[in-house]
Amino acid sequence: MLTRDFDYHLSPEMIAQTPVEPRDASRLMVVRREGTPGQVEHRFFRDVREYLQPGDLLVLNQTRVIPARIFGNKAGTGGQVELLLLRRHDERTWEALVRGRGLRPGLRLELHAAPGGAPPAAGRVGAEILAELESGGRLVRFDVPVEAFLDEMGVVPLPPYIHEPLADPERYQTVYGRVDGSVAASTAGLHFTPELLVALRQRGVELAYLTLHIGLDTFRPVKEERVEDHQIHTEWYELTAPVAEQINRVRLEGRRVLAVGTTVVRALESAATGQPAVGDACGDEGGACAWRTVQAHAGPTDLFIVPGYRFRVVEAMITNFHLPRSTLLMLVSAFAGRETIMAAYEEAIRRRYRFFSFGDAMLIL
Repeated sequence: MLTRDFDYHLSPEMIAQTPVEPRDASRLMVVRREGTPGQVEHRFFRDVREYLQPGDLLVLNQTRVIPARIFGNKAGTGGQVELLLLRRHDERTWEALVRGRGLRPGLRLELHAAPGGAPPAAGRVGAEILAELESGGRLVRFDVPVEAFLDEMGVVPLPPYIHEPLADPERYQTVYGRVDGSVAASTAGLHFTPELLVALRQRGVELAYLTLHIGLDTFRPVKEERVEDHQIHTEWYELTAPVAEQINRVRLEGRRVLAVGTTVVRALESAATGQPAVGDACGDEGGACAWRTVQAHAGPTDLFIVPGYRFRVVEAMITNFHLPRSTLLMLVSAFAGRETIMAAYEEAIRRRYRFFSFGDAMLIL
């Protein structure tokens, strides 16, 4: 499978720089997996309720983006540095991208408020670079737990293709997010308003929440010529036992599981790894039955979903329009078919849809 098969041209002006107001006023393209490629419906996101049925289970990612950008200086020389926190090792140790010169192990850093921000009450915070990582990042040890100063000193990072400042940082958060840990938003969820969620519940749609913390690699294109040669990034997720039980009950009763975003798809399908899909036989002596499609889990996943993958849990999904040659575009192509997705993207470009994080949405049925 060639990476170029997931490429397309997009004019820069079609990359949404700011979110629409209200959230559910974004456009919605409805794509049917069994339909003719290119035959889609054009709606607004608030109309999504018309496609959801009583008894459907809508699964959402409750992660929140942390203010992961931190500014500072090199101790002694005063040279400027900028850190982007990527992955937590413990309360004081993080993997980070660090921008600056001479960033060798042992270097001391003095961190401060963002340019133009108010001085933090605790003053400067110290940190030390412990090691250089194969990824190009650094392992950084802070003098105090990061949670003690991050809200005051950090800045929410925006994707590299967004160049306009964001007036309200909460617009890069979902209205239901409550678990800190991501450095990028679960963008499919940005379209939901509290009122829309209430309307869905009143319609008889069930809601369930899991957590998958999104890393910076979500923005990186696949550079290898062959898709199979790409090493997918890992992400941490948690599916609790009550939510797993809720999903399994819905599947047993023949109702639909709909994922809000590729992160939810990845988490649910990861939790289903090693489990029989619906329609398979039950295992012997306590083995998983056909209806028990997911298990509770907390830990990393490196599941790489590409065309040919057999989906075990998800039957419909809401997603945004993704970057060319990205693992996310490959995932939605696996779900709906590459020909169907690429035809939908051509139609979206022709009709001037807004792309990427603050862009419009797609409902795949």
